[in-house]
Amino acid sequence: MLLARLASPAVRSWLPLINLRFSQQLTGGPSALDLRTFVACNTEPVREHLTPEISLWLLTPRCRFWSQPAELWPFSDPYWAIYWPGGQALSRYLLDNPAVTKAKKVLDLGSGCGASAIAASMSGATHVLANDIDPIAAVSIGMNCKLNKIPPLPVATESLIGKMEEKWDVILLGDMFYDEELAADLHNWLTEYKRFHGSEILIGDPGRAQFTSYRAQNWLQKIIEYELPETTKKENYGLTSTTVWRFLP
Repeated sequence: MLLARLASPAVRSWLPLINLRFSQQLTGGPSALDLRTFVACNTEPVREHLTPEISLWLLTPRCRFWSQPAELWPFSDPYWAIYWPGGQALSRYLLDNPAVTKAKKVLDLGSGCGASAIAASMSGATHVLANDIDPIAAVSIGMNCKLNKIPPLPVATESLIGKMEEKWDVILLGDMFYDEELAADLHNWLTEYKRFHGSEILIGDPGRAQFTSYRAQNWLQKIIEYELPETTKKENYGLTSTTVWRFLP
């Protein structure tokens, strides 16, 4: 099943290769209109999660690809069609604590469905950039902005990990620590970025093994923990809670 492959902890390590293939597919491939139509036909608006204030186009059991063989899905794995637990925690925290992003410049790294970026915008951020290397995620984020009646958010599809030039008041990372090599790259960049810019860096993660074994656990401050909705627990193989952490090098 497509969902089973998405929820597997190992599969996320294939992401760079998968997105390279999809980028090649998009060359002379489907238009933005075609992609919006595809998303609308194969996902549905959902509010049954930690942030019911936000409606999102997501893959659910009522969608035809939920239980079909994964190889039938025509594009790269749709991480943007799942509201991951770390993103749910970040979005809930921002909505409950609007001062965190109010009048701030915010980067949502690995934005996926764009929920945390949308939550930051709803909480009064002056500028929000969603960043996801999957081009179809950019289409999904635009659709989710429209669904929630907010202005479309800019989306960057190149990797911003390692970039130091632009200063962000707040950087959000939901469910990004799924691979040891990526975790090391993130740690090195975030450490340097924090020291240079002094930004607030918030991480959402439900306690996956790759995150709990992250070598710099003592550089993290736990802010808040949420119990996950039952549907999210089932989709994530028994994970029961999700947490927001502050990065403090």
